[in-house]
Amino acid sequence: MEKGKRRWIVNISHWNPSDDHFLSLVSFLPSHERSAVNRFIRFEDRKRAFVSRLLQYTLVHDVFGIPIDKILINRTVEGKPYLTNSDGAFFPNFNFNASHHGNYVGIASEPSYLVGFDIVSDSTPNKEAGLDFINNFSSHFTTFEWRDIMKTDNPFDSLATFCRYWSLKEAFVKAVGAGLGFGLHRLEFNHNNWTNISVCIDGEESRDWRFWHFELDQHHWGSVARGRPTESRKSFNKTSLEVDLKEEDYWNELRLPDEGFTFWTVEELIRTAIQEPCSC
Repeated sequence: MEKGKRRWIVNISHWNPSDDHFLSLVSFLPSHERSAVNRFIRFEDRKRAFVSRLLQYTLVHDVFGIPIDKILINRTVEGKPYLTNSDGAFFPNFNFNASHHGNYVGIASEPSYLVGFDIVSDSTPNKEAGLDFINNFSSHFTTFEWRDIMKTDNPFDSLATFCRYWSLKEAFVKAVGAGLGFGLHRLEFNHNNWTNISVCIDGEESRDWRFWHFELDQHHWGSVARGRPTESRKSFNKTSLEVDLKEEDYWNELRLPDEGFTFWTVEELIRTAIQEPCSC
């Protein structure tokens, strides 16, 4: 895999640490990251948040060799993470994005292009019926997308299609660093059985993006978006991006297929990051 490019996923469904051990692991993180983890009330949410943070620090260490306790990760006002260490100058366009939902936590990074990554699960809050849940979000989809979502009489199939489109839209928004202010209805995705995916932005097809969509299991899906650094929001572009790619090089690489993800167990991640035997 290209230097600076990572694709990692962790399945947390079988990881059930004791309260004391979990607290000791969280204490490994910088104080502001500990606060971000502990603000969640549900333990499952705290687990996802912790693994997400640990993935980010482990990835940066793996790419740049920076000791984990020396890594400085900040976030734009919209929430896109970025590295502030000067070591990052080796890949001036380096950026990464983490996501977690349901049983999975994952991360994707790129040395040259914008990257966005999103995992989505078909679980609904408070056991709300699938169709009732997705109807709350109809305004975020175009007429074409909504017709595709609702074309079946099977509510489980509709929910799955909804999740697939949602992950693609979120991957794009995360890539550009737009945050919640970006109108998802502005994006319309076209695909051939979830391959050869393209996007229209405000009604015009964009050639500046490539998308990959995949099924983790029958209840979880993921999407990766890669695009030109010039497409980033101003708040993220000010962090470190240096757009110096030749047009020919850009298109040649963007056409390449995306590598698959490497799967980690939580125990493997902890051992790699914290360098301690884990009896989780």
